[in-house]
Amino acid sequence: MGLTTLLFVVFISTSTTSGGMCSGKDDCLPRNFGHGSVVCECNASHCDSVGSVQLPQEGQFLSFLSSKAGSRLVRGQGPVLQNSTGAALRLTIVPYQKYQRIKGFGGAMTDAAAINILSLSGGTQDQLLRQYFAPEGIAYSVVRVPMASCDFSTRLYTYADSAGDYSLTNFTLSAEDTEMKIPLIQKAQAMSPRPLSLLASAWSAPAWMKTSGALIGKGTLKGHPGGKEYKTWAHYYVRFLEEYRKFNLSFWAVTTGNEPSAGQMTNYSFQALGFTPETQRDWVIMDLGPALHASQFADTRVIILDDNRLLLPHWAKVVLSDVRAARYIHGIGVHWYLNKLVPAELSLGTTHHVFPEYFLFGTEACAGWSPLDRGVKLGSWERAEDYAHDIIEDLNHYVTGWTDWNLALDLGGGPNWVKNFVDSPIIVDDKKDVFYKQPTFYSLAHFSKFLLEGSQRVGVSSSKASGLESSAFIRPDGAVVLVILNRSEEHIPFEIWYPEVGFIPMDAAARSILTVVWATQ
Repeated sequence: MGLTTLLFVVFISTSTTSGGMCSGKDDCLPRNFGHGSVVCECNASHCDSVGSVQLPQEGQFLSFLSSKAGSRLVRGQGPVLQNSTGAALRLTIVPYQKYQRIKGFGGAMTDAAAINILSLSGGTQDQLLRQYFAPEGIAYSVVRVPMASCDFSTRLYTYADSAGDYSLTNFTLSAEDTEMKIPLIQKAQAMSPRPLSLLASAWSAPAWMKTSGALIGKGTLKGHPGGKEYKTWAHYYVRFLEEYRKFNLSFWAVTTGNEPSAGQMTNYSFQALGFTPETQRDWVIMDLGPALHASQFADTRVIILDDNRLLLPHWAKVVLSDVRAARYIHGIGVHWYLNKLVPAELSLGTTHHVFPEYFLFGTEACAGWSPLDRGVKLGSWERAEDYAHDIIEDLNHYVTGWTDWNLALDLGGGPNWVKNFVDSPIIVDDKKDVFYKQPTFYSLAHFSKFLLEGSQRVGVSSSKASGLESSAFIRPDGAVVLVILNRSEEHIPFEIWYPEVGFIPMDAAARSILTVVWATQ
């Protein structure tokens, strides 16, 4: 083991045994709720922060470590060496192997997220938003916005609940938009050093437009694509974009609807609108595409699917093989549920290879959704590993970004009108006027903080099989970013080799996530 490696290992060991944090104003206030690791407690006056990360000077690297033992984005620094340390494991960056470019990372401003953020005092609200969006935070750049209600609402509503209003004369944003979501998104945008990419998804059309006459359960739009219900539903999208623009909020993209497969399931328990790939294709051809194209929102990206990847590549083949639909479409949105049922290469990889000009984008994920592992678990490191594993797998299969679900939930994983409680990277305790940053928050930070928009994935070659999972990128500023996940119970020493720069000695602590950054020019 080289001297630099030894010093680094000693540094990491010292950090983790003391909970990974010193006693400074920017350090984690750890709380252990018995789920295997810690959360970091924040209030109006205190919250841990990695701060603004400046690119290290040439010949130096920066590292950031989070671990089950309690480290949270613990910073390390050291020299890039000219000679190999002789480590048994080497990860070689292959810069001439170039893949997709990153769009960004983020979460959803649901009604529930807004209710929870607004339940805090003004100072604590601002602290929470800063953690996600401010320069000292984790650089979220994507915000998914439900169009009207979803399960993470306290009531059922759309923006056009007047029966028979095909002209959408009575289309009106809800109080949830104008009094909660919009002011918070505006605050987040003011904090962010770059424009936020807003992404809109609808759960259900108004009940009077649907075969079921209800917002929930199995049901589709009445009639056929090209008919008045389908045309009105496309016009509803334009009206939504128009109303948000009045608040100076423009959308990067809209999806063709959240989880269209859910609206084909008998007894589905909350808001859904069923489409088959064929009806989605025809709706885009006849209604949505022309409506957006004729409006002032012709540049808004259209993302199909917005559902689980097990529907790929079939869904993409049906929709995108028809040039009349494909000309209006830019990307394919995937959710992470049921991912274990289908390999990434078979779904994401195949889709990319058949349709390389359409971006793949993660539009929803959350922990605590499974009946076998339900709700909030404060301090669960396994859930942080699940996030990092999925993000790395997605990135290594051409996905350009990853959007978490609710930005904040309460201690019970809600509110949710159908009691479909799940977990979130930030959990709010309004009685104490505090919030807890979960391990999943830091898991996301290892990507969102460092992978700037425009970063391009490059190849990584491992000298032998190991327990490490990794993905590498070259940023627009020339920095290289390597993210490494170690889910094993053993620390794994290794070295990184970037042929034009040199060797970086490194040690992946047991049960840890590691981000390493260095300059190339």
